[in-house]
Amino acid sequence: MAVEIGFFFSNLWIIILLLIIIIPMAQRYAIASARKRLLVRFGSQRGSQVITLIHRQEVISFLGIPLARYIDIDDSEQVLRAIRTTPSGTPIDLILHTPGGLALAATQIALALQAHQGKTTVIIPHYAMSGGTLIALAADEIVMDPYAALGPVDPQVADQTGVYPVASLIRVLETKNVNKIDDRTLVLADEGKKALRQVHTLVRRLIDTHYPVEIRDRILDELASGMYSHDHPFMANEAAALLGGRVNTAVPQEVYDLMAFYRMEIGRRRPGVEYVPAVPRE
Repeated sequence: MAVEIGFFFSNLWIIILLLIIIIPMAQRYAIASARKRLLVRFGSQRGSQVITLIHRQEVISFLGIPLARYIDIDDSEQVLRAIRTTPSGTPIDLILHTPGGLALAATQIALALQAHQGKTTVIIPHYAMSGGTLIALAADEIVMDPYAALGPVDPQVADQTGVYPVASLIRVLETKNVNKIDDRTLVLADEGKKALRQVHTLVRRLIDTHYPVEIRDRILDELASGMYSHDHPFMANEAAALLGGRVNTAVPQEVYDLMAFYRMEIGRRRPGVEYVPAVPRE
């Protein structure tokens, strides 16, 4: 009997180690399965291809170092694959929750969404800032929680010392003697002017078919010209006043349910993009 007890305790660390490994894996599998079931049910109800682009940042760290998720090339590759495999004529619902990210990645997603042959809807339960707003502008319909937010898409430039809003750099050139401006600032301002033209061209392309010229100019001024700080929130009512009937607040309950599953996710790498391949309708 004493031998059996000793054997048990000598192997207890192995049992504990296995539990430490297995329990989080089981939890992740259960949550991922629940998300998949919800995505399938939501897509079936709406007759659409549902794609998620969700970047949770609240409680994520590795070795005590906070990690943040942003739109990156990996995200754009996965979203483009999801859009490309969606049959022509099948609506797309993109659930979007992001602080923004890489301009190239957001541009790729926005243009692919705009080109899809079928209705496109972006659903924003909480916020879609910067590059997320660019993606939203590409959709036929923007569905926002009443307290969700879009944000400015004015470009920012960066060097080793920090990130700077382009509009502010250009304002420095306009108000200060050029001989008193250091070369680094001049280079950043020059790059900023190019970035500003690029963003204006992209936004015009995304909204061109939706609005008359005077409304397009107002949208550019509000969103892409540095009128506000880059983290300025355009709440749902402000977004509706700016973008018109494309914006509504009828967020389906399933979207809120889905966000709860992302909050519960355990592990260093959280799923940013997720979708269940759409089945062509008869």
